[in-house]
Amino acid sequence: MSWAVEEWKEGLSPRVLQKIHELESQLDKLKKERQQRQYQLETLEAALQKQKQKVENEKNESTILKRENQSLMELCDNLEKAKQKISHDLQVKESQVNIQSGQLNSCKKDIERLEQELKR
Repeated sequence: MSWAVEEWKEGLSPRVLQKIHELESQLDKLKKERQQRQYQLETLEAALQKQKQKVENEKNESTILKRENQSLMELCDNLEKAKQKISHDLQVKESQVNIQSGQLNSCKKDIERLEQELKR
């Protein structure tokens, strides 16, 4: 079949044949270069898709971490409010204990005084 492809060149001058050979050689080089660039393009596109997927995964992870952070902040706020409430309750109870302790001391003194009066 290659002889049929070459048949149209018969009868051409050596100068024209030389030019045809140069053009065919140049065409082969351009085809190879095109293939190489096509391969590079496909490789770069694959790398780009991989990077896009990585960015998407990181965005998703960031969103999850933001939600978790928000949840933890709310939990900390709730714990802080509970701590303040417990601290307030403790202060109230300490006040009550101090009052009752004072009352107890007063009662003890009254009892001692009454006991002294009884002894007399």
